[in-house]
Formats: sequence, structure tokens, C-alpha cells
Amino acid sequence: MSTRSPARLRDAGIALTGLSAVFLFEMLDNSVLNVALPTIGRELHASTTGLQWVTGAYSVVFGALMLLFGAVADRFGRRRVMLVGLVLLALSALATALVTTTGELVAVRALMGLAAAMTTPGSMALAFRLFDTEALRVRALTVISTAGLVGLAVGPTAGGFALAVAPWQALLLVNVPIAALAFVGIRTGVPADRPEDLHPDRIDVTGALFGTTALVGALGTPSLFAEAGSASWPGWTGVVVTVAAVAAFVQRERTAAQPLLDLRLLARPLVASGLAYKAASGLAVSGLSYLVTLQLQFAWGWSPALAAAATLPQVVVLLASGRFVGPFVQRVGLGRAAWLSAGAVVAGLALFTVGGRAGYGWVAGSLVLVAAGMRVVGVVAGNNVLQGLPSNRTSVGAALVDTSSELATAVGITATGTVLALLVPGSIASTSWTAARLAAFEGGITVAGAVLTVVAALLVGFGMARATTRAGTPVAEPAQTAL
Repeated sequence: MSTRSPARLRDAGIALTGLSAVFLFEMLDNSVLNVALPTIGRELHASTTGLQWVTGAYSVVFGALMLLFGAVADRFGRRRVMLVGLVLLALSALATALVTTTGELVAVRALMGLAAAMTTPGSMALAFRLFDTEALRVRALTVISTAGLVGLAVGPTAGGFALAVAPWQALLLVNVPIAALAFVGIRTGVPADRPEDLHPDRIDVTGALFGTTALVGALGTPSLFAEAGSASWPGWTGVVVTVAAVAAFVQRERTAAQPLLDLRLLARPLVASGLAYKAASGLAVSGLSYLVTLQLQFAWGWSPALAAAATLPQVVVLLASGRFVGPFVQRVGLGRAAWLSAGAVVAGLALFTVGGRAGYGWVAGSLVLVAAGMRVVGVVAGNNVLQGLPSNRTSVGAALVDTSSELATAVGITATGTVLALLVPGSIASTSWTAARLAAFEGGITVAGAVLTVVAALLVGFGMARATTRAGTPVAEPAQTAL
């Protein structure tokens, strides 16, 4: 690829446009839909857990399959797998127009998660391979990641205003032109993978099956208990299946000649700390976004447009703080910047948990803290992971970073939905709000926020502890060449 590497960033403008559209879809998809959850719940008569899975299905499927499709992309071609994923994205988005039940919408969201798993792992690798020099690579990665942050920032606001003039289905149909733009940009501007850039190793399908089962079980089992009670046989069946799948996955990855994921990579200090920071951030961001949407529209009775306008402080911070990231990291160092930014995200969630019921000022403050932390942690945590891996494992490193974030997002949504299902009688999408139900709902919001804050804080503490071991004895290089 070096013989045709662009000499300037703008020489690869078509390719970068396509890759940026992929990141825009990834970050826009859940954020734009959150503001529509109350509307969707009322129109589809969704239960509390059903509404949870409208957003959670995307993250569960996305996170559970990302490592598998990272391996598939390295084996059969990153560009080829991305193009197939973009076609699937467009078709699943079009299917939204036919949705009439909660189950159908959850199925569409799962297909979108599958499309995201096919497109995301290769996008960073393709951007990296476009250029030969480190300076151009850094600038290219900054361009496409900024597109994703723009989607995350403007999604709730744009979604809320769109609901004032269009049905909620329009929020997912917008993925059709985004997928088309990405397809054209990547098909036209990105060269096909050369045979020497791909590895011949077999895909660890068995490991992928065990890992996917474990992840889906861990995220879905709490919902079974919430709907049927602690004595439900489906819930306990889920526990048994999940534990067995986890044990089988670990055993498989420790003994396979070509594992899906070499578990020794996770023991590296910078890898472990970076993934912990990214997971803490994903957990806090997803939890806060979900809780704020429910608080403003259900507890306070705000319209979707007004609730969207309430997220503007977060939009402003995300878009305006980019220029300060570099100087901040340079001044405090990568290590300190990582835990400070992750800590700021957790502090924002804690602020909402403590004072979110007292007034919008507390909500705005929490959104600002989370946005400021997000702008930094996404850069430094990913850098730590890639820096802590051998040079021939950066592709799996990028997949691990995204996987940790998406799984944490799924955990945040699942935990919140489960707590509310346990503490609030009936469906939260119900229009009959008595004083007792409202009190139970607000109490559930506080409990859910507290649970997520504690878990996210523990992840940051773990990341800090692992980061301090980086000067110790290095972990042995993996023997396999897979991924």
C-alpha cells in the first residue's frame, strides 16, 4: 500500500468521508434513539424490559460479535467485510418502516448491531493503512473519531427536534443515507486488502460461540429475573448457561492453537487499565443518557423537543473542547489524563444520582462533566491499549477497546432497565402516573444511578491500580500470530 499512499490528508478525502460515516453511524445510532424511547414505549405498548432491549439489543449484539468480525475481517478482508456490513445496515434501517411491535423493533436493532460489528473493527485499521507517516495517521484517526463524537453530541438534540415533525421511525431511517455515503466512500477511496496484509489463520468459531453465549446470557439474564421474579426457571437457566459458557470460553481460549482472543493480552498493565477506563466511561455515559431521558420526559413531563434542548450543554462541551485535549494530555501526561478523564465521567453520573431530582441545574452539571471526560478518555484509553500491545496485535486492540465500550453500554442499559422493572409497578411507558408510581420511579432512577456509579468507580480504581504496574515485569509475548 505504501506505493500508493496519499501524501496529504485531503488526497484521501473520499476514503476518509466513508470511514467517518461509519463512525457517525456507530455513535449516532443509540444516542439519537434514546430521546424517542417514551414515544416508542407508548406507540408500541412496550414493557419496561422491552423498552430496555430496544436500545440494549444493539449494544449486546455489537459488543458480543465485534471480536469475531475483527478476526473475520483480518482473514477475509477488512474492506470486503465492511461493505457487506453497510449493505446490511441499510436493509435493516429500511425494515424499521415495517415495524409494528416491540419484538420486531428489537430484532431490527439486533440486525443493526450485527452491521456495526461488521463495520467498526476494520475502520480504524483501514484509516491506519491509508498512510505511511505517523503524523498523517494520527490526523486521519482524529478526523473519523471526531465524526463519531459529533454524532454522539448532536444525536439527542437532533432526535428530539425531529420528533416534533416526524415519526420516530425517521430516526433510524436516517441510517440509510449514512450507509450509502459510507459504502461509496469506502468502495471508491479505499484499496482492497492485499493478500499479504491478511492472515491465513482459521477463525475460532467455537470460541466465538462460547463468548457470544456468555455475553448475551450475562446481559439478558437480569431481565428474566425482573419480569418473572427471583424464583423463575428461565432466569436460573440463564445463570447456569452463562456460567457454563464463560468457563468454556476461558478454557477454549487458553488451549486453542489459534484463539479468538489470547487472554494473556488482557493481563498487560496498559491494556487492562485502558480497557477499564473505557468500560467505566461507557457504563457512565450510557447510564446517564438513559436515566436523563427517562427523568425529563416521564418524571418531569417534558416534551421530546424540550428534553433534546436540555442536552445542549453536553453538545457544546463535546464540540468546543476538542482543541484543548492535546494541550491537556501534554500537560498532565497520558497516565494521569486517563484516570482524570474517566473519573470526570463517573463524577458526572454521581452528580446526577445525588441531585438529578432537585432540578435541571444538577442535570446540566452532570452532562457537562461527562462530556468533558468523554472528550479525553476516548483518546487516551485507546492509546494506552494500543501502546501496551505488540505491533502485530493493534487490530485486536482496537476491537477490544470498542468491545469494552459497547459491552459497558449494554450493561448500563440492562442494569438500569432491570432496577426500574423491579422497583416500578407496571410498565414505565404507561400513561397512568399516580403519586405512588412517580415516587417509585424517581426512587428507581436514584438506585440505578447509584449502582452504575459504584461499578464505574470500581473500574476506574482497577484501571489506576493496573496502570501503576506498567514499570514491573512485562508480560510475555503471545506465541500465536492470530489476529
